[in-house]
Amino acid sequence: MRRPTSLSRRAFCACLACGLAAPRAMASDPSVPPAVGAVEVKGTLEPHLNVAKSENHATPHVALTLDACSGHVDMRILSVLMDEEIPATIFVTARWLRKNAEALALLKSRPDLFELENHGLNHVPAIDRPGTVYGIPTAGSMEAVVSEVENGAKWMVKDGLAAPRWFRGATARYTPASITAIEGLGYRIAGFSLNGDQGASLPAGAVAKRIAAARDGDVIISHVNHPERDSGAGVAKGVLALKARGAVFVRLDTLEGREVAGMVRQ
Repeated sequence: MRRPTSLSRRAFCACLACGLAAPRAMASDPSVPPAVGAVEVKGTLEPHLNVAKSENHATPHVALTLDACSGHVDMRILSVLMDEEIPATIFVTARWLRKNAEALALLKSRPDLFELENHGLNHVPAIDRPGTVYGIPTAGSMEAVVSEVENGAKWMVKDGLAAPRWFRGATARYTPASITAIEGLGYRIAGFSLNGDQGASLPAGAVAKRIAAARDGDVIISHVNHPERDSGAGVAKGVLALKARGAVFVRLDTLEGREVAGMVRQ
């Protein structure tokens, strides 16, 4: 699908004026401590996503999505996925791609397993209001949101990857206006239903327990860019436990409109 590089004036104004109703629920725990004196943006939305459930409860369907924000690659996770032939959708930033040429080559060598999608240019939250989300400075304007999304995609294509169809912003939170803008650029926003590692902040045991307990239809979010943290070992262990339960792993590029999406308001 061809995507415009910028919003028309009419679309831009519509994005600024739009609003979405959403049920209230507990927000995800922050993955980054707030900066001292930071002003957190309120009223953001966290899209949720579930894949279609299995017709056989003995073989739950789950989607494993992994964020590669910056830093390096956690081979504890990738090795398990390759050895066990487990497919996953990986969201990459241009920052991560620039630093991890060898890991990128490895991912590109297994297109049967790995779907690569857009996590933005510089891992800046796709929020069009000035402030912070979980202590991370936001894009701050609609023009900056569009730049974060579109330039992340351009960098992926530059590195020989297919044009992405899904987008997940830093912190996975958005405003109603930024959701409308991103979808207007032709992307689907990748929500989730199970936070496996809380921004790679949890100990391995807690991560493994969360992921191993995934339910039929869950979309799992975790991180594959922190080999120095304990959480990655838990991701690998939890995924192995899921496979032992008979889980069927699906990628987001296989979804055909039967998934269920929703919103959680901060």
